[in-house]
Amino acid sequence: MTEPAPAALPAPVPALPVPPGTNPPPVVLISGISGSGKSVALNALEDAGYFCVDNLPTELLRDFIRLQREQGARRVAVAADVRSATSLPRLLPLLDELRREGQGVLSLFLDSRTETLVRRFSETRRRHPLSLLQDGSGASSRSALIESIERERELLVTLREVSTVIDTSDLRPAQLRAWVRQLGDAAQSQLALVFESFAFKHGVPRDADLVFDLRVLPNPHYVRELRALTGRDPGVIDFLRAQPEVAEMLAQIEAFLDRWLPAYEQDQRAYLTVALGCTGGQHRSVYSVEQLAARYRARMPTLIRHRELEAREER
Repeated sequence: MTEPAPAALPAPVPALPVPPGTNPPPVVLISGISGSGKSVALNALEDAGYFCVDNLPTELLRDFIRLQREQGARRVAVAADVRSATSLPRLLPLLDELRREGQGVLSLFLDSRTETLVRRFSETRRRHPLSLLQDGSGASSRSALIESIERERELLVTLREVSTVIDTSDLRPAQLRAWVRQLGDAAQSQLALVFESFAFKHGVPRDADLVFDLRVLPNPHYVRELRALTGRDPGVIDFLRAQPEVAEMLAQIEAFLDRWLPAYEQDQRAYLTVALGCTGGQHRSVYSVEQLAARYRARMPTLIRHRELEAREER
């Protein structure tokens, strides 16, 4: 049996004129693996003032943006996932067209480890969009679920490669909401730096573009008076500032970034995530993130994440 020919695409809608000297409001695309938190991310943007729509067909995206501009909406967010698999191949060319027309587009891709996704689907007893097999309780069998997740990764790999990736495996919903709001607020054509501290004992962030290991530096954890503090506290700051190795490490990281940031900008990236890790993610990495962010904040958009501290503060 031959497959029916695809329906003809509608004629492109002319781009809405933008007054000289102004930038159109940014469009944020939320995509990713099912169960990775797209609904949480979309709700965070809606709370931040975005006009949001879930699973909009690609063919309607340009019309939707045009309509929202005409109605005065400042910012727009759209969620796309594997449910729109038939129209996903048209999505990337359309996003390129919008960027060439001067429309700011931020593509965020949410991902998680497979074992984390399996646990989430098991806890919610929801069926994966690609699952074909179900057990008697209505939940997908584990083998079918894993197969569906891996198939989804294959379908979305191209979109992931051109997006800013957020690994939600170890994120609480409040952390994800805060990070997405930060990225949405900074959405623009200029490259933004994201400095993130983390603990190696909890794993390297899977969404990091560059990773630096600070475990060779003197550790305030072994100073009894400093153990309960963090890299944002004066005592730890004074301790680390007095260590020549710390100053040398930060200077070398800054020199590396200065050398290669122009290349990353030419690669048309929206964000570059620089992850700095130490053993516990409390002292050296936190201090270094704060110091580097202060050096770059006057030069370019800069965001800060402290993965372990944020998780601890929520408890």
